[in-house]
Amino acid sequence: MQNFWDFSVWGSFSIVVLLLGSLLVANVLKKCIPFLRESLIPSSVLGGLILLVIASIYKAVTGVVMFDTAFFNGNGSETLEIITYHTLALGFIASSLKTSKNKMSKKRTKEIFDSGVTTVSTYLIQAIFGLGITVIASLIIPEFFAAAGVLLPFGYGQGTGQAMNYGIKYEQLVYADGSLGFIGGKDFGLTIAALGFLSAAIGGVIHLNIMKKKGKIKVLSPEEKNKLNAEEIENPNEIPMQESIDKFTIQIAIIAVCYAIAYGVMAGLSALLPNMSSTIFGFNFLLGVLAAVLVKSILNLLKKRNIVKKEYTNNFLLTRASNFFFDIMVVAGIAVIRLDMIEKYWGVLAILGIVGLVITYVYNRIVAKTLFGEYVEEQFLAMYGMLTGTASTGIILLREVDGDFKTPAADNLVYQSLPAIVFGFPMMLLADLAPYHPYITLIILIAFFAIMNVILFRSRIFKKKSKK
Repeated sequence: MQNFWDFSVWGSFSIVVLLLGSLLVANVLKKCIPFLRESLIPSSVLGGLILLVIASIYKAVTGVVMFDTAFFNGNGSETLEIITYHTLALGFIASSLKTSKNKMSKKRTKEIFDSGVTTVSTYLIQAIFGLGITVIASLIIPEFFAAAGVLLPFGYGQGTGQAMNYGIKYEQLVYADGSLGFIGGKDFGLTIAALGFLSAAIGGVIHLNIMKKKGKIKVLSPEEKNKLNAEEIENPNEIPMQESIDKFTIQIAIIAVCYAIAYGVMAGLSALLPNMSSTIFGFNFLLGVLAAVLVKSILNLLKKRNIVKKEYTNNFLLTRASNFFFDIMVVAGIAVIRLDMIEKYWGVLAILGIVGLVITYVYNRIVAKTLFGEYVEEQFLAMYGMLTGTASTGIILLREVDGDFKTPAADNLVYQSLPAIVFGFPMMLLADLAPYHPYITLIILIAFFAIMNVILFRSRIFKKKSKK
């Protein structure tokens, strides 16, 4: 018989309350402290850092992991990992369900395709530099995991969830000679993700101030950034906001259906390929996106055939849902970091963090100037923010200069995911090869990066050749 006063009933709820409470505290601090208010650090990152500090102090004083106490049902750390894992996919699904109101001209299709290729190329350059740094570090630091640098694109480019997934995968490795994988890999990956969010805030603020002083951009006031018109909230052809079921409930239900489809596919593939179960379930976000595209296509088809009269998805509410999932993912992912597990690697982490910031900034700046001449700053800020944090971080930076989303940069951010998945999938397979053959992986990454840049700058390269 279940006693409702037991910690077993309240432990998971206490974790959720702690996460949401830290977000509230972080938001209050951002409002009250001028330095934080001026910075672009997301409240979710600040909330996660607050919990990380509290948990670290608790561990230092008591010798016990705070989240694994009876109050959190003895397995709070595991609960935080599960939350981080699922919210990654749910956030991507919510973003993928959004529809574009702009017509897909040939030019717009090209820009979205180029944004997707830019995403993968940035993953690759992050992986090249990251793996190169840790291969060198492994020659200096005894028993250091040479492939650790591959976590840089997962932490910076894909966010907390994937950094944790691959960190855990590297922890669970057992080599043929019986030696273990990357002890502390999960915490290493999560720390890189936290450094990525800080890079988004630091790099974003510095760039905005430089461009503002040069007179090249106008940073919008809070009122301009946050204003919304009626059409952004609700389209006349959509189902009512409140009927027998609330419209937001419908959005959550559609997201859940997409994730259930993704789970069914993962379970089926795992039954066929039992030795690859961990790899398959590590792609939960990818299969979630594909499921969302499928569901969206079915809804569009039903509407075209007049079987469904109204639109059921709402971009405004889906954005709120994706931001909620990403906020929870970030705060949970940072809170679960065990600093004592990575205390030996702070030098390597600092180098990875700084290099990650610089190469992501420089590469995306070059791409934006070369290929997106009509809206250079907007495209750069959106992509740089996403490729050091999440899509919502990109939107935070974009809102500083394009509060009404007049440029296509916001749409590029959403719809680039499909070409990015197609071209980015091989890199995820290379991440599985890296622990066994880091040097071969590095060579393949460089070759792959060269190919992706030929595709990305194809109009410039072949235009020059034809002129000659």
